[in-house]
Amino acid sequence: MKTIVYPGTFDPITNGHIDLIERAAKLFDKIIIGIASSQKKKPLFDINERISLAAESLSHLPNVEIKGFDYLLVNFVQDCNADAVMRGLRAVSDFEYEFQLANMNRALSPDVESIFLTPAEKFSHISSSLVREISSLQGDVTKFVPPHVAHALLLKFH
Repeated sequence: MKTIVYPGTFDPITNGHIDLIERAAKLFDKIIIGIASSQKKKPLFDINERISLAAESLSHLPNVEIKGFDYLLVNFVQDCNADAVMRGLRAVSDFEYEFQLANMNRALSPDVESIFLTPAEKFSHISSSLVREISSLQGDVTKFVPPHVAHALLLKFH
């Protein structure tokens, strides 16, 4: 059984994240969405809210599990008995950062592999930080996130 961890802050989960997860769900037996507490990033949504938003967004995928974590990613991957870490690459600019992370993870735990997926072109411009910014300025984010996430953003900012 091949298991992969897709880690991130998911503050909030976007249609781009969901696209990657849906495609990965066809490739792997089990996808574990690792939602990092990421307190240094000062997330808009607390970890329980982010887990709840992700769970509702991904409930149609039976081989997806959602877990929060607040420790080193490679240790989380090992605790999940996963085979690899999946990361999304929206643009060339993402590659350099993700390449460094993959190499650091490999240095910390040689058995942890990294796999990269690119989003569908229609999602390549979406990021959680842009969605938060647009929503904070009373912009419409319904094209970028599921309806329940747009509603949660509306409640946070208005």
